[in-house]
Amino acid sequence: MRAKIASLSLVVMMGAAAGRAQTPRTTVYVPTNVDYSMVNCSGFMTDQKVPGEFRLISGEQSSTKITFTRGDYVYINRGQDKGVRVGDRFSVVRPDDYVGDVPWFKWQDKLMKAMGTAYLDTGQVRVINVQPKVAIAEVIFSCDYMQRGDYLLPYEERPAPPYKDAEKFDHFAPVSGKPVAMVVSGKDHIDLFGKNSAVYVNLGTNQGVKVGDYFRIFRYQGSHAETVPQTKDYQFMIYGFGSAPQRYEWNDLPREVLGEGIVFNVSRNSSTMIITVSSSDIYAGDYVEIE
Repeated sequence: MRAKIASLSLVVMMGAAAGRAQTPRTTVYVPTNVDYSMVNCSGFMTDQKVPGEFRLISGEQSSTKITFTRGDYVYINRGQDKGVRVGDRFSVVRPDDYVGDVPWFKWQDKLMKAMGTAYLDTGQVRVINVQPKVAIAEVIFSCDYMQRGDYLLPYEERPAPPYKDAEKFDHFAPVSGKPVAMVVSGKDHIDLFGKNSAVYVNLGTNQGVKVGDYFRIFRYQGSHAETVPQTKDYQFMIYGFGSAPQRYEWNDLPREVLGEGIVFNVSRNSSTMIITVSSSDIYAGDYVEIE
């Protein structure tokens, strides 16, 4: 009996070992390029005029539909008379004229005015039928809902630059000495960001920025005008939990490097950046520098 039990135990152990040996390893996917949706759905800011002659004017089932999305048929206010042809592809954008009641940081409103108008990416359409003065298009890609009045721009492929190895991120990187600006705002007017967030920075081609450049994001402790909410003097003392032997202002202490991001859309005075590395929460008003 003991011999049978021993044999049975050995068989079970061998089976378990074989099972472990055959279990496939889990592979962690690490992206090497900016995702297509990130590139084409994150919006942009520009101080240059965006053509508004081509517009989305309506669509099928318009008596019940106030918005349109992927798979819907929509109508364009241009047809054969303006050279529209079957197969033409358009990007659909909409001016984002929302104005918040309270700016997140001291200079936010002023910087956004200098950067220009914000535009939402709502998707892409392809023309499937052309009539004398209008055309019918199918929504082939959606970022957000489309609505009457949206602008249609001739489709242009947006580059998807390669990521830098995240393991090379330098949490204590020295000052680069290159132009410095701010994370001014983000898509949908969000002021708190993390990895994969799309943000708008007040540096553009006028300052030498190009698609594929990296921005380093950083912050100073104890500065109250431009960044994350901070309690006065907490950078060197906290009541009941000690204090430094002398007072330290924001520019007396090392800066805190929060992360970095890659530029994938740029205009004259602004860039759209996707945050690729974030060591802590990032806020509108945090600083950036070109790496």
